[in-house]
Amino acid sequence: MTKITILKNKIGSIVEYEVNGHTGFGAHGEDILCASISILSQTALISLNEVCGINEKDITYLIDDNKGYLKVSLPQKLSIEQMEKADIVLKTMEVGLKGLTDIYPDYVTLKYREV
Repeated sequence: MTKITILKNKIGSIVEYEVNGHTGFGAHGEDILCASISILSQTALISLNEVCGINEKDITYLIDDNKGYLKVSLPQKLSIEQMEKADIVLKTMEVGLKGLTDIYPDYVTLKYREV
């Protein structure tokens, strides 16, 4: 089971997300559900730098491929333009992850917390 947690601030912007565990939907290395979650969450991380213009060294992240773990935290101080772009990127990721949890609830959970 993959457990996804999305942390939002008081205005609803995603400031952190965590993906933990392999889904168990398919064989290791051939699990299309796990691959889908990885693509969404890792593309969002890369896009924070390449699309939103947030310096990679300012993004706090931890990746452990063997454990199926990814945690990403945005820096607290962003320009208005960076915040707006990050909102679009991360909410797009959220839509994709929510769709997967709706289709595969036995393999993926999505929880929210406010910070």
